Amino acid sequence: MKAVLAAALIVVITTTGGVTAQPAKVARVGFLSSADEAGAVSRVEAFRRGLRELGHVEGQNLRIEYRWANGRDDRLSALAADLVRSGVDVIVTQGTPPSLAAQRATTTIPIVFAVVGDPVGAGLVASVGRPGGNVTGLTSIAPDLAGKRLELLRQALPALARGVILLNPSNPVSVREVRETVAAGRALGLALQVREASAPEHFEPIFTALRGERATAVIVLSDVMFSGQHALISALALKHRLPVAAWTGEFVESGSLMSYGPSILHMHRQAAGIFDRILKGTRPAEIPVEQPSTYELALNLRTAGALGLTIPPGLVLQADRVIR
Repeated sequence: MKAVLAAALIVVITTTGGVTAQPAKVARVGFLSSADEAGAVSRVEAFRRGLRELGHVEGQNLRIEYRWANGRDDRLSALAADLVRSGVDVIVTQGTPPSLAAQRATTTIPIVFAVVGDPVGAGLVASVGRPGGNVTGLTSIAPDLAGKRLELLRQALPALARGVILLNPSNPVSVREVRETVAAGRALGLALQVREASAPEHFEPIFTALRGERATAVIVLSDVMFSGQHALISALALKHRLPVAAWTGEFVESGSLMSYGPSILHMHRQAAGIFDRILKGTRPAEIPVEQPSTYELALNLRTAGALGLTIPPGLVLQADRVIR
């Protein structure tokens, strides 16, 4: 792909010797997500902001084609195929299932994943340093992330004894994350059970059932379908008086108790930089997968009060973001 895509104008010399400035080719980006549009607003805006900072402006030299699975990962293959047929220059994805769907749909169009848990384990890239194909991007994977999140949850809830892990079974990376979370819970003396949810309509029955199972907390794994439903999950948790520990601050903003993980908005902004490099001619195979460097702890003290909980002052001081 030529760097001329990023130029503002193409200058053409006419046969009469005149010089005519013509609009450059508009770069077309396909954006594929498991979430719905409303649930991904902040992430999309972070990506668009990163694009604008690099000179890619919608309506001028950029067009974004959005495809939303609305929480139904079984729709992703058809949506990815539709983007390929539309002739986009690059496909940007959110999460592992959309990235795998895009990879199955094309081996030629560059694919940039804005956030994936384990791109090597999922088969998206050959290695983090040398992706080797048409796919690259940013990974949210980090050593002992599950253990650190549970340690912080235990600090918030010293009496915590048992909890439930929410798992999207269509996300292969979550299988590894479940193992890590259960192992970390065992080390802390926590009994953790797993509940599967592969679509938004599964959440209500799960939270209703938890009322009679003596669960004292819910751990939400890193899945884009879950993050797209952060408002629903937070509302159900408050309704059933269950504290939630999630992986992004979006949950805390919508009413969950706490979150700990990489800055997902920052990662989407970084994805714009990878997109820019590809437009300027660098092949995805030559762009190493970027890993997180910033982690955020967020707490919602209003939710703590509604649940009758008192968060230790020392933990509040550790937080990067506090909703009071």
